[in-house]
Amino acid sequence: MEKSSRIISQVYGYAICLVAVITFLISVTAFFNAVIDRSDPIHSGFTPAGSPSLTSYENYKLDVLKSYQKAEPKTGETAAFDEQTLKAMYEAARADKIATAQHTTKKALLISGIMIGLSLVLFFFHWRWMKRMGSQP
Repeated sequence: MEKSSRIISQVYGYAICLVAVITFLISVTAFFNAVIDRSDPIHSGFTPAGSPSLTSYENYKLDVLKSYQKAEPKTGETAAFDEQTLKAMYEAARADKIATAQHTTKKALLISGIMIGLSLVLFFFHWRWMKRMGSQP
């Protein structure tokens, strides 16, 4: 009877260690992705199709004017945006993208860091427990 409980304990211990290793690997990947995204917030994350480019003001201006012309093809009018309005729109969109990326990466770094720490604690605690259990007669 004791032998079956010992086998169940070993299966439990090794299962926890395996789950901890998998969690560690996934969390490390997420952690490094967040570090990379934090270093270049303009290019980080998902950008919806059709949204204007924020890499430079000239690209933004071109995209906004193109989208305006697509939205109003029948009137034949050109976009009535002055330079100051376009520049203000670009700066606001760029600041929003950077703030969103910083928040997202800060959250990912925190959660991934906690998961890395928990997985390490679980792994080493259960590994030591398994070694102690294996050395007992």
